[in-house]
Amino acid sequence: MRSEEKSVQRSFRLSPQTVELLDAASETGRESRNAIADRLLGEALRLERHPLIRFHAGVAGYRQPLVVGTRLYVYQVMSTVRASAGDLVAASEYLGMDSRLVRAAVDYYAEFSNEVDQDAETAARVERDERDRWERQQRALA
Repeated sequence: MRSEEKSVQRSFRLSPQTVELLDAASETGRESRNAIADRLLGEALRLERHPLIRFHAGVAGYRQPLVVGTRLYVYQVMSTVRASAGDLVAASEYLGMDSRLVRAAVDYYAEFSNEVDQDAETAARVERDERDRWERQQRALA
C-alpha cells in the first residue's frame, strides 16, 4: 500500500489510549506518527473490504498484501491464477489452498491491481539482483 499522491489534510479525534499507542510506535524512528496513522488506517479500511487479506513487510521494505493463513502474497497467487488460464479451482489445487482464499486474492487484485503488479515487478527485480549476486559470489569462489 503505497501512495505517491499528495496527502490531504484531515482532523480526527483519537482516544488517549490510541494516541499513546501511536506515540509509542513512532518512537522507533522508522515512521512519523502521521505516516503510521495513514498506513494503519489505510490497511484497516482494506481489511474491512477484504477480510481474508493481511499486510506483511515484503522484500521491498514496505507492507504488501498477503492471503490470510498462508505465506503467499497476492501477486504470487495471481501469478498462479494466470498460469492456470484463470481457472481458480486449478490454481487453488496447485497452491494447496481453499478456493475461497484464491478468490479473495482475485477480489483484492481487482481493486488494487496497480499496486499488486508493482509488488510483482519489485519481487522479480529483487530475485534477479539476488541471483546476480549469488552468481558473482560463485565466480569469486571458483
